[in-house]
Amino acid sequence: MTRVQLPEEYEPPVPVEELSVRSADGIRLHVEVHGQPGAPTVVLAHGWTCSTVFWAPVIRQLADRYRVVAYDQRGHGHSEIPPSRARYSTRALAEDLSAVLARTVPAGERAVLAGHSMGGMTVMAAGGRPEVAERTAAAVLVSTGPGDLVAELTVLPPAVRARGLRRFLHRQLLRSRMPLGRVSPVSRAALKYATMGPGSPAGQVEATARIVHACPTAVRANWAAVLDRLDVHAGLARLAAPTAVVVGTDDRLTPPVHAHRIVSRLQDPQGLLLLPGVGHMAPLERPEEVAAEIHRMASAYLTSAPAAAPAPPVSDSVPAPATDSASDSASDSAEERTAVA
Repeated sequence: MTRVQLPEEYEPPVPVEELSVRSADGIRLHVEVHGQPGAPTVVLAHGWTCSTVFWAPVIRQLADRYRVVAYDQRGHGHSEIPPSRARYSTRALAEDLSAVLARTVPAGERAVLAGHSMGGMTVMAAGGRPEVAERTAAAVLVSTGPGDLVAELTVLPPAVRARGLRRFLHRQLLRSRMPLGRVSPVSRAALKYATMGPGSPAGQVEATARIVHACPTAVRANWAAVLDRLDVHAGLARLAAPTAVVVGTDDRLTPPVHAHRIVSRLQDPQGLLLLPGVGHMAPLERPEEVAAEIHRMASAYLTSAPAAAPAPPVSDSVPAPATDSASDSASDSAEERTAVA
């Protein structure tokens, strides 16, 4: 079987510190600290079927200026696998984030929170929690959505037009308990189609495949059940921190319609960055742009944060797609930018 060489930037960096944090229900969470001790803090929350390794290229971009905290969501990476399905919930995600912040962000200080996919849902689920709000300076939500995920999936080809059939088949794909096994040319191709942009090079695809295949089948399925019925709209409405949103134009799992809806419902929207040709795995596909957006928010909202670096090139603003009224209001409530590849 052909093994694709993994580019160096996707290899996990060595943390300066590793912590074990207990959440409210006793689940042990693996936490890594990278970068500069004493520098302003950025906290990274990964998505479904991923781990701290997912953030490797973004950590490399930020570690020279920030203290970067990354943690494995429960069941993922080196964190403890919950003993029952009852321990999988958006409430648990919010409590896990709260526990990580309490351990890694000293009282009186604040951090920028960046969440990808389920990590973004974690930030939204924790919206309005005082213990989270008091440690949050700003947030960046990447490739995520607050609900209606199955209804908006675009994994199936347009030829499958019947709405009911699309929902049924998408739900079966989302909640599949089929073991992924070893990374193979077939699984690489399937993952690239479903989760990445068509121009993603082999190294990026290999990095994604290794991360996703490492997630235990039962963990993947149990979290899929949570995502199937996801509704964190209430938390999103209570998220008071200045918040930027990032999404790839070719995201099939959380298409841009979700990003527009999020922006329209934020209390303090700070822009929508569209990444042309990028799929769901934006932090792996375009780590420079994602890191630059985190840096932009940190420079603006973290006390004593480093001076802002030059922003990534942007084109003129483009209109939001006419998907619903929320999309229409989104273009009025925040700057929308399209990064140039």
